[in-house]
Amino acid sequence: MNYSNRELKGNTMIVITGANGQLGQLIVTELLKTTPAAAIVAAVRDPAKAANLAALGVQVRKADYTDPSSLDAAFAGAEKVLLISSSEIGQRLAQHRNVIEAARRANVGLLAYTSVLHADSSPLALAGEHRDTEALLRASGLRYSILRNGWYVENYTAGLAGALGYGVLLGSAQDGRISAATRSDYAAAAVAVLNSAEPEPLYELAGDRSFSLPELAAELSRQAGKDVPYKDLPEAEYKAALLGAGLPEWLASLLSDSDAGVAKGALEDNSATLSRLIGRATTPLSEAVRSALAK
Repeated sequence: MNYSNRELKGNTMIVITGANGQLGQLIVTELLKTTPAAAIVAAVRDPAKAANLAALGVQVRKADYTDPSSLDAAFAGAEKVLLISSSEIGQRLAQHRNVIEAARRANVGLLAYTSVLHADSSPLALAGEHRDTEALLRASGLRYSILRNGWYVENYTAGLAGALGYGVLLGSAQDGRISAATRSDYAAAAVAVLNSAEPEPLYELAGDRSFSLPELAAELSRQAGKDVPYKDLPEAEYKAALLGAGLPEWLASLLSDSDAGVAKGALEDNSATLSRLIGRATTPLSEAVRSALAK
């Protein structure tokens, strides 16, 4: 099939990289509400593992961040590309550079990128690769839109069952506030940007109402009908607890470092940019907790 034309039967071709990840799948599903399936490309490392996306009618193409030739093939005919940041911490800058260079070769009309909240000033260890990727985008000559996503509320609600079992919610964030939103909220924002005729070059995206981990513990206790207090630990002790719970080293390091960053205000934002972009309020903490407990 020839994808050399920018328009596919009158519809702009949009490529979503990392489309079989948790965020990517939500973005594809949300995009289908406004865009014909044939005009959506789900770019994934292993197409054999994307049967659920193929079943939606979207095009599935191989796109390995470490294989420039696969990126060239995946971006053929694309007008817009969403680069969902790689999960391979420490290798992401080189991988993102490959994507940006492939987008330049394809002469895409817009390259959007999922960064992290306040990347330019964030104390989070993971922010460094995002800052460097943003610099590459600015120097690329491409039209770009940076989506600085705040924390996923699922980063915390995924562990609520364990907190209930142990009778305590552990963390290292002190009373720091977290302006988290759900992956679905961020997916809606990504689609809004991809559908925009004039997207802004930068968005700071976060939940409407911030919360602290003591407040999360209180909400969990209320809904579960069981007292689950919050226990704040030094960063090293919290990391050790996460490792003891079976988390891999990289994830335990990321979560403990991020909690320490929360204590410094790294994940708080009161701009309400996200809700304005998606045209609705972001998902309340109470609803996110209810959904997590229902699972």
